[in-house]
Parts: sequence; structure tokens; C-alpha cells
Amino acid sequence: MKNILFYFLSLILTASISCTSNQKEKISPKVYSEYIETGQQVSGNAQGVLLSNVSSAMQKDGPGYAVKFCNLEASSLIDSLSKANNCIISRVSAKNRNPGNALKNSREKQLWNIYAARLENGNSSDTLIQEGKNLVYYKPIKTAMPACLKCHGTPGEDIQPATHEAIRELYPNDKATGYDLNEFRGLWKIEFDSN
Repeated sequence: MKNILFYFLSLILTASISCTSNQKEKISPKVYSEYIETGQQVSGNAQGVLLSNVSSAMQKDGPGYAVKFCNLEASSLIDSLSKANNCIISRVSAKNRNPGNALKNSREKQLWNIYAARLENGNSSDTLIQEGKNLVYYKPIKTAMPACLKCHGTPGEDIQPATHEAIRELYPNDKATGYDLNEFRGLWKIEFDSN
């Protein structure tokens, strides 16, 4: 069964990489390189701003307060960064907490599967694809620090009961727990208008 699953994932990955490679060919190498660099800068900045704010919220009143902070403030922080960078910044995940971060279409589901397979094999590179007239940058997000597990780890082990209660109250359909350290958790998605 494991061999069949690995073969199936390899087949999808090979076909998907071919599709992604074909899309790279449509984008000139200069433009591809420019937008990859810009995507790395924007996603790095967005991640830094979110982590800094969540860290401050945790220091102020613990992980339960950080969950409430994220519920109220994370979207507005991302919206402000989107405006400042003239793009649309979002995060997507198959195991989302915020319903607005769910995978929205078959392309995102396919990309999710590609990244999951790549990361399993140690490849965590970002990519740029063309969607209509827009260029869209994707970069994996991992649970990179032990502090991430206080809200995204295992309830009862990493996540304290009060924090888990805050998560269930604010996100009744939460899927974003049960992670281990350095596990693939989501994708930064940055949409650029290439006109």
C-alpha cells in the first residue's frame, strides 16, 4: 500500500512539475527571477510581522491571548502589508484554522499535494505560476519554532487546555492542530498583477 501511495504521489509530482515547468517557460527567466525574489521578500516580511506580533501577544498574556489576537488582528496586518506591497498576500492550508485560509480550488489542492510530496523528500523551494494575467508566488510555511506548537501542536501535550478552549471557541471548525516541529503547515500565497 505504501509503495502504491508513493508511486501515485511520484506520478502526480512528476506531472505537476511538468505543468509548473511549462508555466515557467511562459514566464521569461528575468521576470520569473524578479518575482521569486520579490515573493521571498514579501513573504519574509509578512512572516516576520506576524511572528513578532504573535510573540508579543504570547508574552503579554500567554497562548490563549495570542489565539484571540490572531482572530482579531492577523487579517488586518496581512491586508496592510498587501496594500504596502501592491499585491494580495494570503495563507492557504489543507488544515486551516481560519476558514478564509482553506484551499479554494483544484489548483491550490494540486499545489498542496505537490508541496507535501516535495517537503517529504526534503525539497522546500518556492515557486511562481501564472494564473490568467497574474503571477502567483507560493512558499511553504512550517511549524519552525517550539512556540508554534503552543497553538498548533497536540492538544493536552503542547496546547494547554485554556488555549485549546480559546481555539475551539473562536474557530469551531479548526483543523490546524496536531503538528510536530518543522512540519509543513501551509503556503504563503502572494498574487501580483503582472500588467
